Amino acid sequence: MEPITRDGSNMLIDERRQHMLAKIQRDGRVLVSELSDALGISRITIRKDLDYLQSKGLVQRTHGGALSAQSSALLDPSLREKEQKQSKEKQRIAEAAALLVEEGLCVLLDSGTTTTAIARELRRFSRLTVITNAVNIATELAGTDFEVILTGGTLRKNSFSLVGPLAEEALSEMHADILFLGVDGFDTRVGLTTPNFLESRVNRAMVNAATRVVVVCDSTKFGRRSLALIVPPTAIHTVITDNQLGDEDVETLKSASIEVIRV
Repeated sequence: MEPITRDGSNMLIDERRQHMLAKIQRDGRVLVSELSDALGISRITIRKDLDYLQSKGLVQRTHGGALSAQSSALLDPSLREKEQKQSKEKQRIAEAAALLVEEGLCVLLDSGTTTTAIARELRRFSRLTVITNAVNIATELAGTDFEVILTGGTLRKNSFSLVGPLAEEALSEMHADILFLGVDGFDTRVGLTTPNFLESRVNRAMVNAATRVVVVCDSTKFGRRSLALIVPPTAIHTVITDNQLGDEDVETLKSASIEVIRV
């Protein structure tokens, strides 16, 4: 965050709120913690200011911060809504992901429509251990001989995913050979993002639990940045996407030693 010229505690209330609004309009979002540190005032005061700005229709409050009133970073569509988008691309990505799997591996699957398609592709295997935080994926694999492990946690009805401290703690005690991680936004400089803070924490725990991290997302997710950062590009080993991803993004990923598979 850019430094300001004076202590925030000495700013007039309207001046302070205008400073916050200007930053939100410039960057698309702010975090309470960042504003508190930069302005030198309490997080309680920051939250009250952001609540006031929301009451005027100027920002959208989120857990831990705020977004521009026009920002799309808050959008958290349901699984059903996501299923209608880029379905052919997701299927090709799922088929390519399954080629990275061998019998006997432990596979970690994030929630989402692309990872659900991967789960269906994995049904042709006979000996796998699958760890997931997605209730619908566990159901997809219920009729197999796989060992299916649910992380536990609090259910997010929008995505059928389990989040929260229980999920994070369970993942901290697990190890997977390969993780297939779906994302809502992929900025090749910043990293992977999602609209939900709780989801981002569980996703980060998944990355820490896996030997190989494979991001699975169609090309429309690139160049987008959602509210909560999951991990930077340095934490990723492989990206599987569709063939519409631009050469510039591909080169940026490869220069960061990330394998790129376009299907």
